[in-house]
Amino acid sequence: MIDFLIIGGGMAGASTAARLAPLGSTVVLEMEPALGYHASGRSAALYEAQYGEPATVVLNLAGRAFFDEHDLLSPRGFMVLAPKDDHDGFKTACATFGCSSLTLDEAQSIVPILNPDHIGFVGLSTEAMDIDTDRMLQIFAKMTRAQGGQILTDHRVQSIERLSSGWRVITQHGDFEAKTLINSAGAWADDIAKLAGLSPIGITPKRRSMARIPAPRGHDVSGWPMLMDVYEKWYAKPDAGKLLVSPADEDPQVPHDAWADDMVLAEGIARYQPFVTEEVTRVENTWAGLRSFAPDKNLVIGPSPEDSSFFWMAGQGGSGIQSAPAYSQYAADLIAGRASDVAEITAAVTPARFGR
Repeated sequence: MIDFLIIGGGMAGASTAARLAPLGSTVVLEMEPALGYHASGRSAALYEAQYGEPATVVLNLAGRAFFDEHDLLSPRGFMVLAPKDDHDGFKTACATFGCSSLTLDEAQSIVPILNPDHIGFVGLSTEAMDIDTDRMLQIFAKMTRAQGGQILTDHRVQSIERLSSGWRVITQHGDFEAKTLINSAGAWADDIAKLAGLSPIGITPKRRSMARIPAPRGHDVSGWPMLMDVYEKWYAKPDAGKLLVSPADEDPQVPHDAWADDMVLAEGIARYQPFVTEEVTRVENTWAGLRSFAPDKNLVIGPSPEDSSFFWMAGQGGSGIQSAPAYSQYAADLIAGRASDVAEITAAVTPARFGR
């Protein structure tokens, strides 16, 4: 019987597998043909430690050493923009993200396409960093396999049975029996709980859409920071010589292989447009992912109060990449009965807070 059977091969499942593999036999079941197929592979992937709920910020900060150790970060920066009539919104955003105020001339020296007729206030944080998400997934996979763990793709869970000593998980390629079941199924986390005969938590998948546009007026955008309005109604980020523009949508969805809604993208680009001097005339391609949230927007990490051998790893929301090094270690510490360096987050992330 397997010690730890992990359902879901996104960043949550892959990172947790890497932490658990030294503790016992570990198997990851991913329903798609590759790791990180859904939300983990479609993220803007920025390390901005102050982004998220307070417990998430603790995890973001605690995981920084892992990123540095594996050289997963590269300079990006983060610029917040407010129109001329919104100094209050600008002050709040700068306080949240630790931005320093810039003059418009200073900001235009960094991003030449900023529109002086619309923008009144600009803040910059130099702490935000790009994350190499693909290499991060591969590092966790390598750590798992080096400790004897298995990662099985194209294994969709069809049913789950409770055994006297653990669980039986049935897939189209065979059955797996395990002492502990780890639910890292992302948008499908509540569905997995129901298959196991347990109560769902209320995980809500929310769509986040992206459009890739050509570099405005042929500018070299590689050194530009990520741009965002102070209310996160849109953001733009350099990517492979192009610019990604997102409407920062959070539309509730049923779990599925998400795609971008053209009207939602058009509305987001329309919100972005007044902040820049260059008109968006062409979209090269679009995509979307599902970011999954618990009702209170905190992560859900810990054993189910209904059955301690069923362990929740869900609700990573928009911080699932940058908080992964720390939340996976926290999960392993809980399972191993060890003291955790981030124990102060327990009340915020335990599944028991939902009373089920």
